[in-house]
Amino acid sequence: MFCPECGSTDKKMVGDICIDCFLKDFQMIELPKRIEVQICSHCNSKLEEGKWSDEFLPEEEIIYRALERNIKVADEVSNEIINLEIDQMKGTLAECYVEVTGEVEGTQIEETHDTEVKILKTVCPSCSKIQSGYYESVVQFRADNREIKPEEYAKADEIVERTLQKQSKSDKLAYCPQRAKLKEGYDYYIGSFKSGNKVAEALKEEFGGVMKESPRLISEDKSTGKGLYRVWISIRMPEFEIGDFIKFENKILYVHSIGKNSLIGEEISTNKKHNIPMKNMDDIELVKKADEIETTTVISKSPQIMQILDPIDYSAVDLDMKEEYGKYNVGDEVRLIRLDNYIYLI
Repeated sequence: MFCPECGSTDKKMVGDICIDCFLKDFQMIELPKRIEVQICSHCNSKLEEGKWSDEFLPEEEIIYRALERNIKVADEVSNEIINLEIDQMKGTLAECYVEVTGEVEGTQIEETHDTEVKILKTVCPSCSKIQSGYYESVVQFRADNREIKPEEYAKADEIVERTLQKQSKSDKLAYCPQRAKLKEGYDYYIGSFKSGNKVAEALKEEFGGVMKESPRLISEDKSTGKGLYRVWISIRMPEFEIGDFIKFENKILYVHSIGKNSLIGEEISTNKKHNIPMKNMDDIELVKKADEIETTTVISKSPQIMQILDPIDYSAVDLDMKEEYGKYNVGDEVRLIRLDNYIYLI
């Protein structure tokens, strides 16, 4: 066949022209002369295809990936090998060299290109939020009808810090920009709702009580028209503590343990243990604190009666003998509480 461009009649034809004329203007790759990459100056995350990537990469690797992402190989090329080189860095501008070898219509060819990658330092949305003290949730640490103890505050601070440190591996907004000390308790402002919820669950795991969420409309996203909410998460510890005495369903119970979702109480009249869900906390009445326990002495015993000394007026008090009283001897010290003019041994 005859090549209309060079007149050759003995060369391989590609379409209407010979292979030499085809390769004369052919480019194996397309590559912009300038590539721009946006990188967060605080966390080094990068903007790719409209989305911020949290993957931390060295600046050099970011440049190489930007080159790879912007190289377009022509369909006619096979067995291509692409080498990328950074010639030099001038501040935030990388001058780069790209070498390509490959086969086109059975012919091995080589091609070189020069380009530059400009790194644009900016601030990603997450870091912008962190800098502004942004928060999506407030965890309220409270106690029901009592003051929170200093050691409880210290433990809560430790739990919040530990939980956020763990969450920060997957959530950039796992931080606490503010802790407000109020008369009724602490308010922990947490960057994201997800991490705020984890903090609240961790506090409930440690202290028990009731957790309640209260979302509040703050503003509206003008671009989507959707409401923007913040969530207040209340952790309300029970009024009673381990060692206290409570009343539930007309039973007087000694509090053995307090867990995330329930408490274990021992009925003082029968020594039977009961598991009470924390959701019933409002139905539980505190009747005696642990520091209200009194001590006295056994002064006599018989098969039917055990006699103790009333620690208030030192009079003798007769108690009907129970199986568990068999372990006491005359002169032993015993612990008791008074409820409704009745004495119970602990």
